[in-house]
Amino acid sequence: MRPDWIPEGVDLERPSAARCYDFYLGGAHNFAVDRELGRKVMEVVPNVQEVAVNNRAFLRRAVRYCLDQGVRQFLDIGSGIPTAGNVHEIAQAVDPGTRVVYVDNEPVAVAHSRSILGDNEHATIVQADLVDVEDVLDAPETQRLLDFSQPIAVMMVALVHFVPDDNKPREVIRHYYDRLPAGSYLGFSHVTGDHYPEGVQGLVELYESSTNPVTLRTRDEVAGMLDDFEIVEPGVVYVPDWRPDTEDDVWENPERSIVYGAVGRKV
Repeated sequence: MRPDWIPEGVDLERPSAARCYDFYLGGAHNFAVDRELGRKVMEVVPNVQEVAVNNRAFLRRAVRYCLDQGVRQFLDIGSGIPTAGNVHEIAQAVDPGTRVVYVDNEPVAVAHSRSILGDNEHATIVQADLVDVEDVLDAPETQRLLDFSQPIAVMMVALVHFVPDDNKPREVIRHYYDRLPAGSYLGFSHVTGDHYPEGVQGLVELYESSTNPVTLRTRDEVAGMLDDFEIVEPGVVYVPDWRPDTEDDVWENPERSIVYGAVGRKV
């Protein structure tokens, strides 16, 4: 039976990246088709759940870094299905007045986000796609909450590997750069096959059946997407190596995370 919380029009026959990610993180807003794909991914990338958890840890560290720089506005694009440690929870714990706009094109992610943000006057969600820059930045919800004369931290975490080369992701990111005020930040992470090409290529092949095929990119390609920004230390690195908080964040072999991360600043 179709649960009553599922929005109309959601395709239950094809897995989605947002719902698979929710499955890896132990969430409840995924379907049998997502779990089936997720289990197949676990066969080719056995530590994929650890990868997902680690990527969320990078997001939290990137948000805290931006807060430490004085930023009090966040735009989290490709935010996914809400889980513990969301941007607004981290940011508003530091400053309750911090404003957060989430963006996702996945109907389940949007519906669930709206249900948990209903009473939060400083957080909202926009249903839009990363590549439709005006739909994201000029949405009434975005314009209501974010002041584009003040720095904004944009999060594109585990997102752009779902944007094929035909959609010109580097130009898309530049379009966001052009609209952001000086002093803004970009938190960014991206899957790579640089060190584990066989297993990660298996993941790519499995995701071809989903609504969100994956494009792998090298470290140089990831860095090239961010070259408008001044990249803060330690640069473009595997996410366990990006400003770890504790020894638990450090991996003996950080390349096993299969994800590069970086934070850049618009000067």
